[in-house]
Amino acid sequence: MRHSVSLVRALSLALLATVTVAATTGCFRKGARGDYALPAETRPLEVPPDLTLPNTAGAAQVPALASTAARPTPVAGQAEAGHSGFTVSGTRDEAFGKVGDALAAIEGVTIASRAQLLGSYDVAYEGSNFLVRVVAVDAGAYVSAVDPRGLPATDPAAVKLVAELKTRMGG
Repeated sequence: MRHSVSLVRALSLALLATVTVAATTGCFRKGARGDYALPAETRPLEVPPDLTLPNTAGAAQVPALASTAARPTPVAGQAEAGHSGFTVSGTRDEAFGKVGDALAAIEGVTIASRAQLLGSYDVAYEGSNFLVRVVAVDAGAYVSAVDPRGLPATDPAAVKLVAELKTRMGG
């Protein structure tokens, strides 16, 4: 009978040692099973390395903004196409003063407001309302008419007024 008691003790001791080793190595811890054992909704997304960054080899380049991008540049034949505008020599502030004097001298022009910082006159002429703008360009100052939408004025009154300004200012 003694034999069986020592065999049971030996098996118990071996089982205890196995459980102790398994418990200390992490076999029964939750994280040791790996992410594959987690529910699909909680598993981290694995993205292949070649898909983490987009391929920009053939992408279009965005041009850099130039400081002159906001300035309109006069185009040859612009007045003939229905757009009114011309270039005068001198600075924008000088041209703004000359445009104001010329507008005051033209019969039928009513200046509703003037904004020197913006370089614009809000005018009414022959039943039309529009802006006369003076903008600095490389060749001096560009004088043009702009409709209420901010587009070049093609209204006959605006074209006529800008032509009169061009004649009076020698542009």
